[in-house]
Amino acid sequence: MRVLLLNLERGWRGGERQTWLTALGLKEQGWQPVVLARKNGPLAKRLKEQQIDVIEKGSAIGAICYLIRTRRQYDIYHAQTSAALTWLASLKRLLKGKVVFTRRTAFPLTKDQDQGASSSQKEKKIKRLKWKWQQVDEFVAISQAAAAGPKQLGIQPYLIPSAVEYVPADTDHIIAFTEQHDLGGRYVLGTSAALSQEKDPCTTIRAIHALWQKRQDFIFLHFGADGDAKVEAQALVQELGLEQVYRFMGFEPRIEDMYRLLHVFVLSSKYEALGSSVLDAFIYAAPVVTTNAGGLAELVAEGRGIACEVGDFEAIAAGCDKILEDESFRNEMILTALKWVQEHHSVEKMVQNYMQLYAGELDRPQESEPEPAPDIST
Repeated sequence: MRVLLLNLERGWRGGERQTWLTALGLKEQGWQPVVLARKNGPLAKRLKEQQIDVIEKGSAIGAICYLIRTRRQYDIYHAQTSAALTWLASLKRLLKGKVVFTRRTAFPLTKDQDQGASSSQKEKKIKRLKWKWQQVDEFVAISQAAAAGPKQLGIQPYLIPSAVEYVPADTDHIIAFTEQHDLGGRYVLGTSAALSQEKDPCTTIRAIHALWQKRQDFIFLHFGADGDAKVEAQALVQELGLEQVYRFMGFEPRIEDMYRLLHVFVLSSKYEALGSSVLDAFIYAAPVVTTNAGGLAELVAEGRGIACEVGDFEAIAAGCDKILEDESFRNEMILTALKWVQEHHSVEKMVQNYMQLYAGELDRPQESEPEPAPDIST
């Protein structure tokens, strides 16, 4: 079976890693996946390192032209992003193969920035989205939170959660990083999240400020790419006088080693379909304090972490303090989360589900009554 995975994102975030893991897992199963990826991007580079076939394009136009030229070449067109699905939906009548889409976000059908739009504008937007989603032959969501939007429009997705792969430690790198940043003798708290509005870094910063008022035996490391909240976040750190406590570390290629340094992992997202960074924290034994946004509540349930209301920085601070103070509580949380992530989020399990889906052998999701359509009258 000829499978084309599509992901033309420029950076390296959770979706790109899942595309990479899917392609790698398919290859290990004896398949020959091809990935349509951003030219010279990190996804393309990593795929080539694993000798996986990559078609590199520098623009959406280039990607669309490739799809038209090869419209009878693939059995499966698997869109890994919403943008990629837009191209496939527009070309659906030309394509020989089946269109698969994995939804990795949990944004509501009308976002915060749509509040100023009129009722008719919102209706048109939802109609366009519904049309695009209806072009999908097999719709996948990575969590119940990611499935909520499609269900509101009468679409019943398959649930195939994201996977996490254990990467052995680079001890020399960890030691060198610890010495370079003078981390010895202090608790290390941190996050791995882009400086974007949906990740809400300012709530994390306020939580760390609140924790600092109680104790001064820690440092906080913020790993992640720049985004639309960067300026606001940096200004808040200066305003609260946290320059020596809250450190912006940027993108870290060996992020797996950084989790091993953390005594607490924090994530303050407003929207999160699943939260693959939390899965990383689980597998590398970093206890988690997060918001209950979207799929995060699913991840930290049953004692696997501490969930707080979105924007509640005081609760996040209290959760961090609880973990640092109570060793038995911390160790039980780590063990519970580790066992669970190993059982439910392996790469092998995810890839087997996709292989069955491609072949039409995965059990159909149970049909249920569609949830009420969103209120777009205001």
